[in-house]
Amino acid sequence: MVMLTIVVFGDVRMGQAQVVQQGKATYYSKRATGAKTSSGERLHHDSLTCAHRTFPFGTMLKVTNPFNGKSVVVRVTDRGPFKRGRIIDLSWRAAKEIDILNHGVAMVVVEPYNMTIVPFKPVETVELPELDFENTSIDFELKPIWQQQLLP
Repeated sequence: MVMLTIVVFGDVRMGQAQVVQQGKATYYSKRATGAKTSSGERLHHDSLTCAHRTFPFGTMLKVTNPFNGKSVVVRVTDRGPFKRGRIIDLSWRAAKEIDILNHGVAMVVVEPYNMTIVPFKPVETVELPELDFENTSIDFELKPIWQQQLLP
């Protein structure tokens, strides 16, 4: 009898991109402006961007500081942070928006931000104009311009 054991080493995080995360956040210094991110974009300290390990590039995330209730919406453009216990690196401006510049490392809540809010109120009745096709009189004849210019 032969026994086969399969061991898989890897990161199995199926569906993690849909959950709310709570953990420590840091931010890029202003000196990092101009550095290339993992997505290929250039970092700017005034942009509302972030680095996250698992969310796809371009994902919009809402980051909330639970101690003061301030939040900011950022876009994922980089990978990281890779230091244990940290879940997100914010741009300098994003860190300023939620008041964590003085702390350096702060607890935050990170959740996907859905931007597809459609302000639509359904209408019960639809009023269409009434058209009368039987009593329509057309007193002109449709001819192409080249036929109208010919002499009789």
